[in-house]
Amino acid sequence: MREKLVVVTHPLVQHKLTLMRSKDTPTGQFRQLLREVGLLMLYEATRDLPLEAREVETPLVRMQGRALSGKKLCFVPILRAGLGLVDAMLELVPSARVGHIGLYRDPATLAAVQYYLKLPEDISSRLAIVCDPMLATGHSANAAVRRLKESGADAIKFICLVAAPPGVELMQAEHPDVTIYAAAVDERLDEHAYIIPGLGDAGDRLFGTK
Repeated sequence: MREKLVVVTHPLVQHKLTLMRSKDTPTGQFRQLLREVGLLMLYEATRDLPLEAREVETPLVRMQGRALSGKKLCFVPILRAGLGLVDAMLELVPSARVGHIGLYRDPATLAAVQYYLKLPEDISSRLAIVCDPMLATGHSANAAVRRLKESGADAIKFICLVAAPPGVELMQAEHPDVTIYAAAVDERLDEHAYIIPGLGDAGDRLFGTK
């Protein structure tokens, strides 16, 4: 299953992730760093998109260039922290559609509870890229991917910044067809299911709510 986990070790990604981990990084800088890392992560996740020949005319001659072919893209942030990744992704692929899935973690059971879902009608003909900064227990990511599949999506990737072994293991067990792209796989989860060493609650740090 390890081939379905891609750890992005690019120096810029690792540098920016280290800045985001620091508790002294203010909300505005955290938000900007998340945008920058999101763009770099998407670059890696789209490395294998298919290309086709396309004839264009330059100011000098006609030539055969290469352009994207096949499935179009749909970005699906898991609310709310996933929103911090989407704006940068749209800068890179402005024609992509955006779906939204709202999930919260039940504090007692840690199960993912869905409260919102809105996807393009043609999701079955698109590559869906689900994004959430953290992959901790994996319950939210697992639920999001399951709902996408139930809605017709058959090509799905998952982007996160920091993952924990339990989350990776759950996703690989439940969705072995979904490749996970992470900037780091950290040591473990604490008793509250926070990633250690992690970077804290990504949503609170992104929106300044704690």
